Amino acid sequence: MQKIRVGDTVQVVTGADRGKRGEVLRVEKKAGRMRVVVERINIRKKHQRPVRAGRSNTQAGIIEFEAPIDASNVMLVCPHTNEPTRVGFRIAEDGRKVRVSKKANMDIDK
Repeated sequence: MQKIRVGDTVQVVTGADRGKRGEVLRVEKKAGRMRVVVERINIRKKHQRPVRAGRSNTQAGIIEFEAPIDASNVMLVCPHTNEPTRVGFRIAEDGRKVRVSKKANMDIDK
């Protein structure tokens, strides 16, 4: 089970975008490193060349996109206290494994 999932609100704790909040758009796992793509965070510019019309319809020019950042650089925002918090786990009464906010000691998952 992951501590950060798609749709969670996170806050950046280190780097150039420190203090900014956004929603997780994508979670990427590669070789043991988890990286997340957060909306409006870590914006990069890519200079794209036009591709012939027969292959694909790619937009030419300068394209801005959200680049992935390491999951250790973001913290989940607790839905109860609206503050960044660490995430723990516990087993619910019905046997499900649920995420728990360490700051509020309340369930994150419904």
